[in-house]
Amino acid sequence: MVDAIKPLYTAHGTAIGGRNGHTRSDDGIVDVDLSVPKEMGGPGKPNTGTPEHLFAAGYAACFGGALDYVAKQHKKDASKATVKCAVSIGPREKGGFGLAVVLDVTDASLPQSELQSFVDEAHEKICPYSHATRGNVDVKVVAHGA
Repeated sequence: MVDAIKPLYTAHGTAIGGRNGHTRSDDGIVDVDLSVPKEMGGPGKPNTGTPEHLFAAGYAACFGGALDYVAKQHKKDASKATVKCAVSIGPREKGGFGLAVVLDVTDASLPQSELQSFVDEAHEKICPYSHATRGNVDVKVVAHGA
């Protein structure tokens, strides 16, 4: 069963040409040429992105916001945390392709155990990307605090 949401904001984007084409948000904020990387048998054109780049950047930003939200609930500040997101693509055992994600979170202003607790809570309870991937994508979360 899917949890219904009450939409607060909706972003729109359009892609033409798939992985060897172009994608753009309707407001023009995102405007990226795409090409399949050489590692996947594509042309790997310079200065082009992939859907995985877009997913990684979005997940990293969203998770950083979720982390700071959780920290503020505990009267702490994680607004300066660095969230690196690695998104890998590869063939699935059952056919087709799948993704795997590693979120690497660093915030030296928080003790390791506290940061780990905030990261876990953000991943389990707050971040919409984490909710969307749960049960579908292998997501590993690593925290590096003081």
